[in-house]
Amino acid sequence: MFGIVRPCRHRLGEGLKTQWMAHLCGLCLALRRDHGQFARIVTNYDGLLVSVLTEAQAERSDGWRRTAGPCPLRGMRSASVAQGEGARLAAAVSLVLAAAKVRDHVADGDGLLARRPVALAARRVATSWGRAGARGGSAVGFDTAVLVDAVDRQIGIETLAGPGTPLLTVTEPTETATAAAFAHTAILAGRPGNAQPLAEAGRLFGRLAHLLDAVEDRETDAASGAWNPLTATGISLVEARRLADDAVHGIRLALRDAEFTDAKLAHVLLVHELRTSVDRAFGTASCGHAHAPEQHGPELYGPPPGNPYAPSGPGVTPPPPQPPHRSRRGLLAGCLVWSGLACTCQMCCGSYEDPWTREPKEGLCQRCDCDSCCEGCDCCSNCCDGCCCDGCGCDCSC
Repeated sequence: MFGIVRPCRHRLGEGLKTQWMAHLCGLCLALRRDHGQFARIVTNYDGLLVSVLTEAQAERSDGWRRTAGPCPLRGMRSASVAQGEGARLAAAVSLVLAAAKVRDHVADGDGLLARRPVALAARRVATSWGRAGARGGSAVGFDTAVLVDAVDRQIGIETLAGPGTPLLTVTEPTETATAAAFAHTAILAGRPGNAQPLAEAGRLFGRLAHLLDAVEDRETDAASGAWNPLTATGISLVEARRLADDAVHGIRLALRDAEFTDAKLAHVLLVHELRTSVDRAFGTASCGHAHAPEQHGPELYGPPPGNPYAPSGPGVTPPPPQPPHRSRRGLLAGCLVWSGLACTCQMCCGSYEDPWTREPKEGLCQRCDCDSCCEGCDCCSNCCDGCCCDGCGCDCSC
């Protein structure tokens, strides 16, 4: 699962979390239905934004949801999932861009792709995905050629880029691709007047995605010798952060110029969660749920150093000792347990014990990276037009 918009369930609240999962599952099932089981591997967090935007603009109807059967990724539970042209467009865009990413990794000879047989197989997969994406886009009136052209131009631009090259020259192809996808959601929803502001939001989102990917990969790329736009152009992290902040602000302004039927989820994802994504990439925020002691100090959370069960005064009865540590599983037993967890996908969306250490853990879908249940919403500076975080106890109507 990849993407820069990775919302935390604590910030979303139950209502928006349910909607978000409906679009995520809808994208996954659209990929399976239209392009085969293997295509589900390209399901990503950013692709579902296309589905979210389409539904946010459309008039409410009974055709936007369907009940899907039990799925291992949902802990074998059924659920209401998004369907329709928004999900199909998201699937097509995800396939084309995933195909481009595979081709890019093959060209760079990353990891196993440096081996010729693996690279050959990867090229075939990329070609298949590209064709499938083109068919899917055509079915909803979207010409994926703009995406393919953007990818092809990206390779040429990166080849010529060097110190002094404007960073926005490097990000332009990504901006163009995402602008086209965002704008087409207005056509699918029957709101052509939204095409221009959503194209602007998409352009800035593409810039942000490119920037944050470069920031997060900067050290890894330097160690491996891979091409990185920040290193190649000589742009500092300070300048990259300025561009990222400007992009987030621009997206917020662009969304204000569009008309929505229900903008709540789109607003939370593209305004509040994007701000969190920027903070996460630049290391200026961390998870309050998982790392409270580091953020608030040991004097507020957790026992003082030393034995936590030692009596602290006369007449004080120490609490009962912790349960004994459960023994580790052996290599073979742990592998068998891991296989079972992987098959049922509990490691994605459930609670489970570590296959070897037996420590309790939460699945990827349950983890958070937030400071509070709605840390991005301070009425009325961060909310607009009555759209605010679900579960936020404020009445924002600015």
